[in-house]
Amino acid sequence: MSGFGIAYHGARIAAVVFIAFVTCGFTFRPGGPPELHFKEYNAAPPRGNTITVCHAHGCQKQETFTFTASDISDLAVLMDYVRTGDTPGAERKAIGYAIAWMERRVGPATGTAKDRASLGFFNASGQLDCVDEATNATSYLLVLQNNGLLRHHRVIRPFSKASFFRWPHFAAMIKERRSGRVFAVDSGVGPNGTNPSIQLASKWYIDEGNAAPEPTEPLTTAAYRRAAPQKRSDDLGLLVQRILSE
Repeated sequence: MSGFGIAYHGARIAAVVFIAFVTCGFTFRPGGPPELHFKEYNAAPPRGNTITVCHAHGCQKQETFTFTASDISDLAVLMDYVRTGDTPGAERKAIGYAIAWMERRVGPATGTAKDRASLGFFNASGQLDCVDEATNATSYLLVLQNNGLLRHHRVIRPFSKASFFRWPHFAAMIKERRSGRVFAVDSGVGPNGTNPSIQLASKWYIDEGNAAPEPTEPLTTAAYRRAAPQKRSDDLGLLVQRILSE
């Protein structure tokens, strides 16, 4: 092959690689246990029910928060109420409500209550970017896991996905125990205290239609009243209403 032919062949290969990169994107997934993510961003993993809450872009600022025994009891009640069956899908729905409640519980104490949907270029105190969101969501998930509130999933290390026209975007990850399927838990899709988007990692962020993930509709007190069984214990009904209104 002539020098011109070699150059032309090389240019074609480069063009194909470039087009694949632009259209298909790439995935950055380091793997390993979730503790490696905390080490990478110099954040402490949960110790018991004490967590490190990241904010101000990339865990530049960190606050500690401890969930009380009463908090864990409330989370168990909330998850059992939302979990309509003993299935992985029902558990993922419950996880969404639990993380939203944990964000609302943590926000006032850590200065993150006014966090808006994930912003990557604003490192103001109290604002979370996707690294902060993924780190905090992983901490919340580990608290649920360590207290025996996850039956069908285990927490794994967050990872990011990106394409040529998008910045890398991080999300927490859970793995279904029986099937091995991985789900992204993206709490950056809405402001503090709203349910995260939970979907198959393969469909997360860069889907076939580039559709943005839709957050689960929060369960409000009014929605609880509509959905609650009429013969539900009055004490339990009042407890769930209190949890949802916090």
